[in-house]
Amino acid sequence: MNMELEFLGMELKSPFIIGSGPISYNAEGVIRAHKAGAGAVVTKTLRDNAAKNPYPHISEAGSSTLINAEKWTDLEPETWINEEIPKINKNAKDLNLIVSLGHTIPEVKNWVEKIENAGVDAIEIVSYMENSIIEMVEIAKKRVDVPIILKVSPNWTDPVNTAVKAVEAGADAVTVMDSVGPVLRIDIDTAQPLVAGENGMGWMTGKGIRPIAQAIIAKLAQKVVVPIIGLGGVIKAEDAIEILMAGSTAVGVCTTLLTHGVDHLHKLNDETEQLAQKLGYQNISEISGSALVNLPSEENKEKFTFEFLKYECIDCQRCVEVCPYQARELKNMNMKLDEERCRYCGLCASVCPTDALNIV
Repeated sequence: MNMELEFLGMELKSPFIIGSGPISYNAEGVIRAHKAGAGAVVTKTLRDNAAKNPYPHISEAGSSTLINAEKWTDLEPETWINEEIPKINKNAKDLNLIVSLGHTIPEVKNWVEKIENAGVDAIEIVSYMENSIIEMVEIAKKRVDVPIILKVSPNWTDPVNTAVKAVEAGADAVTVMDSVGPVLRIDIDTAQPLVAGENGMGWMTGKGIRPIAQAIIAKLAQKVVVPIIGLGGVIKAEDAIEILMAGSTAVGVCTTLLTHGVDHLHKLNDETEQLAQKLGYQNISEISGSALVNLPSEENKEKFTFEFLKYECIDCQRCVEVCPYQARELKNMNMKLDEERCRYCGLCASVCPTDALNIV
């Protein structure tokens, strides 16, 4: 199984790209992620001024889920251009570096050429303002020669069509997606919010947002031909394969490295390679978009058939417990289905831990 990938002229030794965030806080963080096995690394977002974050600004909010009220980089842009990027280029010559730049039109004008001249492989343009992102891409494309990547926000009104317009405006690739929010979590012992952002709110990342990202990716992959970085909730190898199947070209990771440590990337690379081989794939490109042909253009109105494999059943009774219509019975490893009660929702099969109950 070949894990190497060509992406926007960069030779990636791994399909995993570190998303903009705490991991890539400076040159040291970027190089550390590179040594852990990243194919490319995206820096924290550069803006006119360094961020001043509230305290605390990152909190675990469930299994492999985070809420953050963190802003952009807490380094001045001149520090990145004059110190951090040169340090990266000097100490990690084979590192593929993508610099994140936002969030406004004036800031793109101020910094995009200086970032390119510092020596980077691509620039990712990010904004929470949907009405300015197209012009930001257009300005960047006119002023620099390195590839321009658009970062999609799920909080835009129409992220798919906005991304399509950005590609038409010249974006060479798309990252899907940024964090979801604003969101609020409260510590019930203290009645305090988990993070100290405005109104106690922050932005959610982690496994809960991956289905949202995959829906955007699948729609976008059927409308554009540029590469897509699938970023959002990839925690384990199965997640990486799934987000690739949805239409991603490469896999973005961030939260999982915060909750498991940067060296978790070694495990993620190894297990993804092993799983891809088990599934019969020879390279990452074969996986990319492989599920798109199976997405129905309209709702399926025909009932399916259940298959029960008695020898796989462990009598956990999960299929019986979750049925809201009380249509299923399992006694002495014999399954009965009341077809008059059953609505064929499929929940029972989806919770079976051994695949003893299947949808055919």
